[in-house]
Amino acid sequence: MMPWRNFKRFSNKVIKQPGYAARVLTKRAKAYFYYYYGQGKSSLPEAITLFLTHRCNLRCKMCGQWGDSGITKKMSHDSIKEELPFREFEKFIDDVSVFKPNITLFGGEPLLYSRCLDLIKYIKNKKMHCLMITNGSLLNKFAEDLVNAGLDELNLSLDGGKNLHDQIRGMPGLFERITNGLKEVNRIKKERGFVKPIINLQCTIIKDNYRRLDELLEVVKDVGADSLTFHNLIFLGRDLIEKQKFYDKLLGCSSSNWEGFIFKPEIEPEVLYSKIREIMTQKHHFMIDFYPNFSLKGLKEYYENPAYLPSEYPAKCLSPWITAYIFPNGEILPCLNFDYSYGNVKSDNFLRVWNGYSAIRYRRMIKDKGIFPVCVRCTELYRY
Repeated sequence: MMPWRNFKRFSNKVIKQPGYAARVLTKRAKAYFYYYYGQGKSSLPEAITLFLTHRCNLRCKMCGQWGDSGITKKMSHDSIKEELPFREFEKFIDDVSVFKPNITLFGGEPLLYSRCLDLIKYIKNKKMHCLMITNGSLLNKFAEDLVNAGLDELNLSLDGGKNLHDQIRGMPGLFERITNGLKEVNRIKKERGFVKPIINLQCTIIKDNYRRLDELLEVVKDVGADSLTFHNLIFLGRDLIEKQKFYDKLLGCSSSNWEGFIFKPEIEPEVLYSKIREIMTQKHHFMIDFYPNFSLKGLKEYYENPAYLPSEYPAKCLSPWITAYIFPNGEILPCLNFDYSYGNVKSDNFLRVWNGYSAIRYRRMIKDKGIFPVCVRCTELYRY
C-alpha cells in the first residue's frame, strides 16, 4: 500500500503518531482498491489540502509560485488577493468532518491568511488531524497561538545554516526568526506538557546547498525538531510542458502552473549521493529521511535524463484517489498544478463532486495513461 522505499518514512509516523498511522493505512487500502476496481470512483479522501492564499512574504529561488521562474508573479493583483471567506471554510469543514480527512494548510504562506488560527481551532474542534506547511517567517509571532490552537504537525522549510538559508529564501534574518520561533514553540510545549505540534523540518535540495546538507544536522538538534526530510528538487524541461499540452486539450484545462519549475537543476548526483550516504550512516536522535529515496542509479536518472521516467517507484499516480486541493477561489482540484476542477466549494457539496463526472473522468484518464508528462518529478507521484 506504499512504495517500499517509503517504508522508513512511514514508520516514523507509526512511532510518533500510531493512531494517525493506523487511520492512514485503513483509508489508503480502500483507495488502492478503488484505483484498481472503482472505474474512476474513489473512497472518501484520506487528506485534503486547503490552499489558503497565494500571498507570500518570501521569494525562494526554487519555488514554482514566487521563485525565479514562479508562475504566481504573472497572476493579476486581484487573483493573488482572492481568498475564501472564513464562513466558506467553516461550511466546508462541516461537510467533510463526517469522514475525518487529514487537513493540510498550505499557500503561499498560510499564516498570512487572517483567520488561519481560527481555522486550525475549528478543524481541531471537529476532531481532525491538522498539519501546517510554513516558511517559518512568522513563527515567533504565532508560536503560542499555534500550540494553543492544537496544531498536530508543523512542517517548516529550512535549507541550510544561517547565511545559506537566508540567501536561498531571500530574506536577511530569516534563519534567526525560524530558530527562535521553533525554540519558543518547544518551550511552550514543555511548559504545558504538550507533545504537539510535532516539528518536521523540510530541506529542498538545490544547487546552493547539496554539498552542505550535513550543516543542518546541528540545527535540528539545536531547535529540538522531531524530524528532518531532504526533498529532491522539483524541476522540468520545456519539452515536457509541450508534451503535456496534448493532455491539457483532452481534459479542457491548463497545466501552466508547472512552468514555474522550468529550470536546470545543476546538481551532481554522485556528489549528492555521497552526501546522503554520509548523513544516513550516522546515528541521529531524530528521524531523518531523503525523499524520494533513490539509489545512485535512480538519482542519476532523476537529475540527468531528459526522458526520465521513475523506475524505482511505481509509475502511476494515486493522488487523485487519496487527496484533493481547495484553492483560494474555492475550486476543488485533483492537483496543485492543474486547473482542472471537480467543482467549487462555494456552490457545490464536496461529497457529491468527489465522485462526480469531472472527478471520474480525470481519474480514468490518469489511470489509463499512468502519469502525465509533467508528473515525473512531482512529490505526490512518489508518496503513495
